[in-house]
Amino acid sequence: MSIPSGYRGTGRAVSSPPLEVHLRRGSSIESTHRVHAVVCDSRGRVLMRAGQPDFETFIRSALKPFQALPLISSGASEAFNCGERGIAISCASHAGTPSHAREAFRMLWNAELETEMLQCPVPAGRTSPLEHNCSGKHAGFLVTARKMGWPLDSYLQGDHPVQQEVTRRVAELLGLPQEELVAERDDCGAPTLRLELAQMALLFAHLGSSTHAELEQISRAMLTHPELVAGEGRFDTELMRRSHRQVISKGGAEGIQCLSRTGEGLGVAIKVEDGARRAKQAVALHLLRQLDWMTPGGLEELEEDLLVLNPGVHLSVEGELRS
Repeated sequence: MSIPSGYRGTGRAVSSPPLEVHLRRGSSIESTHRVHAVVCDSRGRVLMRAGQPDFETFIRSALKPFQALPLISSGASEAFNCGERGIAISCASHAGTPSHAREAFRMLWNAELETEMLQCPVPAGRTSPLEHNCSGKHAGFLVTARKMGWPLDSYLQGDHPVQQEVTRRVAELLGLPQEELVAERDDCGAPTLRLELAQMALLFAHLGSSTHAELEQISRAMLTHPELVAGEGRFDTELMRRSHRQVISKGGAEGIQCLSRTGEGLGVAIKVEDGARRAKQAVALHLLRQLDWMTPGGLEELEEDLLVLNPGVHLSVEGELRS
């Protein structure tokens, strides 16, 4: 599986080692994380990289903005009055607060669907699947299936029309035959895709480019309601806020972080080899500084608020993106 670009023939000629994130205790390095990162434009060209742009892994929850495409293209969002808040919660890996649960519930209520139809798990210590971090995505799938008259009880199956439509739209954005995409079950039960890192960056380049009407709706909803996409004090929410809603941010499990800057048609994808969340967040802020996508003051605030460790313990990033 390859991205439709020329990076295979040109990028490998230039050595570009992975980034390294060090956990320092005092002056000593205690732990090290290796991180791959890539910047692509909306034509799929690799512009900058650190490590391997063709590193393959699962995109996990960073796929959610694209899993929301059928919600809009089917007319379900409009028919059931989901609005921007409904689109935002469909893209969310949220904290399961009452406001998050209410938004997912509202989508189901407007489509005359029951909470019990959600097939995401009930989180430990909680009482409802609405409190699961993926409940908005699942609600979006169900609402779409309701609008199209598709089966409701099998909406997570890979051959279900809503999942086939997600895969078709992603393949279209990547310029690939649909059958080349590899899907596996994510922790919430929905399919996720195994992609090259550069392909993830290409998807986010499209998300921020403002050239696709449906993706523009999705990016606007995420930036207008960042509190629904993650939650107060969480990385994606705070990054979108502190960037004055100019940077779209969506993370995924196992060290995945994707970014895009609105109107520029550039996407960034990050993968931490050992899956550490702290490393992907440190690298994201490091790259935002190198790309000059945020003010130094905004980045310093984020580092102070989100990367605070114990006294005498801090993270440092070595390396940079190379053209």
